[in-house]
Amino acid sequence: MSKRMNERLAKLRADGRTGLYIYVTAGCPSAEATVDIVRRAEEAGADLIELGLPFSDPMADGPVIQAASVEALKNGMTMKKALEIVKEIRKHSEIPIVGMGYINMVNHYGFERFVTDFKEAGMDGVILPDVPHEESEEMRRICAAHDFTLTEFITPGTTEERMAETCRHAAGFVYCVSNYGVTGVKEIDYSIIGKVCSAARRYTDIPLAIGFGIGTPEAAARAAKQADGVIVGSAVVKHILDGDIDGGIQLIAAMRKALDN
Repeated sequence: MSKRMNERLAKLRADGRTGLYIYVTAGCPSAEATVDIVRRAEEAGADLIELGLPFSDPMADGPVIQAASVEALKNGMTMKKALEIVKEIRKHSEIPIVGMGYINMVNHYGFERFVTDFKEAGMDGVILPDVPHEESEEMRRICAAHDFTLTEFITPGTTEERMAETCRHAAGFVYCVSNYGVTGVKEIDYSIIGKVCSAARRYTDIPLAIGFGIGTPEAAARAAKQADGVIVGSAVVKHILDGDIDGGIQLIAAMRKALDN
């Protein structure tokens, strides 16, 4: 779908490198800081940015990202302001950007309008964890018409039949949820999602990225053995919430080093 995203992910595969996807919440601690954090994250080794679109009821997110969303909303973050953040990032970077939000806010904005506006601003796709694959056909059609990616999910509970259908329609990368529950740093047995990833390989050859729970360079390296990319959110966002942006950037750099060793 997204040419920019596909080219970046293809380059990672060609180079034999694991992708490092970093989540940041738009507007936390401010819109201006978000733009700078993305710039510094890319310099530290991030390959793709998940830009969190703050929502009052983020059902897939744990306490850290919930708190970041609350702070961003208190700071006045809106979809229109998130759009401006994307435009500002594009003034200095071609890193792929995927929005992470919820269907309520996107439908309120207008789904097709959301796709066209954010695509024009420079976003490459969107992740909507509360949209089941079975209910996304029209959304996938709209996204495909605009070279915009709607990310598909697989989990440890995904059945073989559903996995085949989900992977058949997948574009960009498949989001592989490492465990049952919400986002947040925790100890994970990555061999479980590894088996799911192995099964998914029978149905798609696009990159697989593992998310939920990855909080240290060591955990990132363990997860990387099972997939093409790792997604890190809460561990970085916690540093940002604590006013330690430097610490978050240092964590990204340490993860990049661990993945490249």
